[in-house]
Amino acid sequence: MRASPPAPVARPSERPLSPPVRALLASAREQTQVTTGYDPTYVKLAYPGGDVPAHTGVCTDVVIRAFRAAGVDLQVAVHEDMRRAFGAYPKRWGLTRPDPNIDHRRVPNLMVYFQRRGCAAAMSQQPADYLPGDVVAWDLGGGVPHIGLVTDDLASRTGRPLIIHNIGAGARQEDVLFAWRVIGHYRYFTP
Repeated sequence: MRASPPAPVARPSERPLSPPVRALLASAREQTQVTTGYDPTYVKLAYPGGDVPAHTGVCTDVVIRAFRAAGVDLQVAVHEDMRRAFGAYPKRWGLTRPDPNIDHRRVPNLMVYFQRRGCAAAMSQQPADYLPGDVVAWDLGGGVPHIGLVTDDLASRTGRPLIIHNIGAGARQEDVLFAWRVIGHYRYFTP
């Protein structure tokens, strides 16, 4: 399930990025130096602002930490939206009410939240359609979801934007935009 080794990076043109996207990408890049493990264990978290230890986490934790750096606490946002519209969210975990410890750490819940916020963007096979700061969700096969962030770095070999994600060995920046079937594309912040 491990993606290809890190791709050589070629910086794109000097396209200016909005302050939230700069903060989001800086946080995601910092995670590639700090988050070296993967642990999907259910953990009781502080609320608001709860997080698992910085050295570990899952794919959603990359997104959650980066969004916090950009001023959006997805733990609170998803929990409050689920309190308002619990029926709109997946029922695959057998819960009868929102759980602020885990709901934001589940890819399908983030997908519903972004969709409900009006953040859905076109899913295409064109790299240029994916902008820095965008969130992408994939099906790894067999219905296993995954999520990551689009960066402003381009793979020197393919020209595709690199993705920061955690698929099992810590946060990494890799050329994996089209490695799996894209099932969601979201633009929360204006680049």
